[in-house]
Amino acid sequence: MTPFAFIIHPLTPKDAARRYPIAKYVPDTIIEAFLARKSPMMVSEVKGVRSKTGATTEGWFIGCPLTPAQMTSKLPLEVVYDRIVKCTEIAHDLGAKLIGLGAFTSVVGDGGITVANRSNIAVTTGNSYTVATAIQGAMEACRRIGIDPQAANLAVVGATGSIGRTCAEVLAPQFSSTFLIGRDHEKTQALADELPRASASTSMDAICEADCIVTVTSAESSVIEPSHLKPGCVVCDVARPRDVSIRVAQTRSDVLVIEGGVVAVPGNVDFGISFGFPPKTAYACMSETMILALEDRPESYTLGKTVSVAQVNEMSELADKHGFVLSGFRSFERAVDEAMISRVREARTKSR
Repeated sequence: MTPFAFIIHPLTPKDAARRYPIAKYVPDTIIEAFLARKSPMMVSEVKGVRSKTGATTEGWFIGCPLTPAQMTSKLPLEVVYDRIVKCTEIAHDLGAKLIGLGAFTSVVGDGGITVANRSNIAVTTGNSYTVATAIQGAMEACRRIGIDPQAANLAVVGATGSIGRTCAEVLAPQFSSTFLIGRDHEKTQALADELPRASASTSMDAICEADCIVTVTSAESSVIEPSHLKPGCVVCDVARPRDVSIRVAQTRSDVLVIEGGVVAVPGNVDFGISFGFPPKTAYACMSETMILALEDRPESYTLGKTVSVAQVNEMSELADKHGFVLSGFRSFERAVDEAMISRVREARTKSR
């Protein structure tokens, strides 16, 4: 058996209140100053992961007490690397042979390469399976809403990132046209030149005519507002923190926003903590780490700023082999029911 570990961290300063309740009443700046002095720690033990092949694994969640803002702009990169590597050392001491980088720990710096070089155990970002589930979720949502990709517009927000680029490469050929949105116009245009019927933009206004949107930026706050979305569209939000504003949930019942990468884990799994998902479900990046553990492949699988289509396809096959499946749809922490699907489908029909 290959034991694994996975790094988690607070997505906002107030998330620290889950472990330190007093944080609810303390300004964010003070919380971040406190977190900057904290050391990584083991948060919980993961038990009960059992493949449909009969293979089993167990692992640990390791807490890295830094927020996205601290990792990307408020602390020196070497300080951030040091904290993440410390997480790998804790995992190694616990017996893990493989560790997954969660949320911004997979984004910061060079996408896990430096961490892997400094780690005593294998490292993966989990982005290969994240891409696979984003594509599966977006296409299934389109089918449920009645969107024919061959006659529809696709938008990929964060298109030059490791996840966004591969999503664009796989999905663009299936759609009538594709809008690529990125911060760097030159890089975004270079990707557009490689894809069929694609155009590049740095403006979020470019998504206003999109029927299907996959969004996966590394922004620290929401980038998609209610005014950006046409009636009857589908948005697959893979980013954490979310790219889609909560105002969309409050004011736009005519669009379907789904969380990308929510996966049902095989076995009677107990994560030891709650991260807002139903029992026995996890993020796709966590699931990739578990899949590699079940395969007895403690190797650095997905690293850097690119994800190959071959990696996506292989991880999809391994997920099927072990019994990991996309876990329905969730939208802003709630399950998507048939009434919501029908409402968006009707709004799409009326808008034509």
